[in-house]
Amino acid sequence: ESLTKQRLNTYVVSASIENASIQNLNEPVTITLQHIDQNTGNAAVHCVFWDFEKNNGLGGWNTSGCEMEYTDMNYTICFCNHLTHFGVLLDLSRTEIDITHDHILTLISYAGCGASSLFLGITLATYLALEKLRRDNPSKILLNLCAALLLLNVAFLTNSWLSSFNQPGLCITVAILLHYFLLAAFTWMCLESVHFYLALVKVFNVYVPKYILKCCMAGWGMPAIVVTVVLIINKDFYGNGSHLESNPFSNFCWIQENTVFYISVVAYIFLIFLMNTAMFITVLLQIHSVKSRTQRRSIFWKRGFLQDLKSAFSLMFLLGLTWGVAFFAWGAVRVFFLYLFSIFNTLQGFFIFVFHCLMKDEVVKQWRVHFCWGRYHLSNYS
Repeated sequence: ESLTKQRLNTYVVSASIENASIQNLNEPVTITLQHIDQNTGNAAVHCVFWDFEKNNGLGGWNTSGCEMEYTDMNYTICFCNHLTHFGVLLDLSRTEIDITHDHILTLISYAGCGASSLFLGITLATYLALEKLRRDNPSKILLNLCAALLLLNVAFLTNSWLSSFNQPGLCITVAILLHYFLLAAFTWMCLESVHFYLALVKVFNVYVPKYILKCCMAGWGMPAIVVTVVLIINKDFYGNGSHLESNPFSNFCWIQENTVFYISVVAYIFLIFLMNTAMFITVLLQIHSVKSRTQRRSIFWKRGFLQDLKSAFSLMFLLGLTWGVAFFAWGAVRVFFLYLFSIFNTLQGFFIFVFHCLMKDEVVKQWRVHFCWGRYHLSNYS
């Protein structure tokens, strides 16, 4: 009954080692299965295994983590796939992809997250070490955003390793932390957009007492409320997908229930994405309007255009607008957009470092004052 409109076309093969559970292998086991009847009609072929936990312990066929590597009329080659790419955090279709693309996306994900973690760490260390840089509210909001993104990257990078211990409690904890830091990162991106709006559009008559404290309560509190509600309903919504039917996130601790995923992740992020997009357009229009009123057209229009372009890209990565790529990852173009998603979003921390440290004059000046020697050193009073 677990294979609807399908039939078994090979003998069942079983392999076991006495008194041992074989899981989380570095290399997948390759199994070649001979067809009982030739597949002359080129019918779709799926690799499955018998899951003893399905149907309340009665057992049933499960496709989770099993990939069809090759098939022809006479035989099929199967092996299990345990790779994880960054796109799984917001993969709306939640279905498996080709093993080759999965390999490449996994490499991109881990390389990008590793680089972002390094540069986010440098950004945090810079703003925390140099007191002059963190005096104003924008710097304090940036610090919290960098902290949330760094913790998100660390949770993602350690996820597969921690899930390999096969401890349900540990896996649920890892999935909860990954969910929390993902929502926290987006909440701080939203607070960034609100701050830009208040600073550049609503310039006058805006005073919020204990502004940063309220931002912290919202930035770290709202995600906690969402995660707590999910835990109260059922903690088993979190876990490892290796025992769940048709789950592509085998050996990865994440949200397993589709409805919970779409409500507590996709809907939450989509609302913030819409708000940030509206703020992004409003802020850019305001910057352009102010410039057009205060500056005449001159021969330096190219320089002004490049500055506007820099501002646009800086805001785009700071507000997380590149995450919107995930909403287009459907159908024939799904893999292409997953590549864009993995490249841009795993490197978000690197781009924040470039725009808000490397290309920011005040940060470079403070670096030269405190960390440079010789001709690169700058006096604090110069």
